[in-house]
Amino acid sequence: MSYFAKVKEFVLELGYEILQEITEDDMLIINNEDNGVSSMVLDIEGDLLIIEQKLLEVTVDKPELFKQLLQANRRLVYGAFVLDESGKHLIFRDTLELLNLDKNELESSLSALALGLVENIDLLITISGEDNN
Repeated sequence: MSYFAKVKEFVLELGYEILQEITEDDMLIINNEDNGVSSMVLDIEGDLLIIEQKLLEVTVDKPELFKQLLQANRRLVYGAFVLDESGKHLIFRDTLELLNLDKNELESSLSALALGLVENIDLLITISGEDNN
């Protein structure tokens, strides 16, 4: 079974909706709003699965907030909060090795997003500039 087929099967078994399937690029766009997943990209690159979920646009530029974000990454079991190349978008990103990937490992990685959002909601709101305080 190809890595693409394996990941697709796991995603469906875990109850995620596949919004788009880009087979020529070995990429899936998935959704599960109950878990905070909206247009998450699953990109197979060689023997790696790259998981990216755009979270928000960064509208503040305060080093102390980014320090707190790096500290929050330490508490995440899977994945990390990262900035895109432009520095304007906050993304949840994880990378998994596909050779021995099982459904439980993928589920844990996908679930880490919801947990990370809940645990860090105040910081994320502040970074988005939506904090009115």
